[in-house]
Amino acid sequence: MKKILFLFGVVVLIISLQTDFASAQCALCKATAESSLAEGNTSAAGLNVGILYLLVMPYALIGGLGYWWYSNNKKKKLQETVISDQ
Repeated sequence: MKKILFLFGVVVLIISLQTDFASAQCALCKATAESSLAEGNTSAAGLNVGILYLLVMPYALIGGLGYWWYSNNKKKKLQETVISDQ
């Protein structure tokens, strides 16, 4: 278990040190949106919708998985109490 935790820590450290790659993409998106709005195009609105979609999907998936786990756990506990009451 300690080996897995150490490996996870190393991976997180390496990813957190790679911030230069992440900031380049943000600047690119910003430049595209600004030039699009300056030219009178509405593609910046589509870019904003895409960003919101990418933001919401992980939370929706994790929330759905959490709700599924909670409901299955609740059903299992209810069955155990019914069996123990008999």
